[in-house]
Amino acid sequence: MRELRDEQGFQLIEILVVLAIAGLIGGLGVPALLRISWHLRMRIAADEVASSLESARMFAAAHSANVAVRFEHEGNKYTFTLFSDGDGDGVLSQDIRSGKDRQVGARRNLDHMGARIRFGIPAYLSPTDPSDPYRKLDHLQDPIRFNRSDLASFSGRGTATPGSVYLTDGMNLAVVRVLNRTGRIRILEYDPAKRRWR
Repeated sequence: MRELRDEQGFQLIEILVVLAIAGLIGGLGVPALLRISWHLRMRIAADEVASSLESARMFAAAHSANVAVRFEHEGNKYTFTLFSDGDGDGVLSQDIRSGKDRQVGARRNLDHMGARIRFGIPAYLSPTDPSDPYRKLDHLQDPIRFNRSDLASFSGRGTATPGSVYLTDGMNLAVVRVLNRTGRIRILEYDPAKRRWR
């Protein structure tokens, strides 16, 4: 009779052991999957910002015009919008306000990436400067850096204002950089363990 009961199925203790092992494996895998998911969202957000900057660069070349992507702080969020020079002096904040420089692209943001993905620099990371690995990054409260402006400018001649846009999910840090005056755009991620950008 004992043999018959063993052949009919698992005992309760066996089921509990299998469930405990499955829960342990699942619990170990979930944090890793979440880290991968946030890393992918960060990369997609950086790609989206880089794509907007590249579109501005191509628009400038195609129309032989001065254009700029304007990053604007609204509450705790940023939007970014493409503007074209309307009076021949480059895209300027005061000309945008007065209507001389007109909006030529939709206003965009990163809301669709989830609440954790935002423009910013986590202060606890104390990252190095992407352009100088021996110097710490300063002004951590300012994630948009195009000289003293929040305008990433491109000319019809192919030149650009060099600068950086920093993105974070609260733990990780990425930067979208417009390099030198060539307008080349590059994405880097910060490795806090090695204290360097890659």
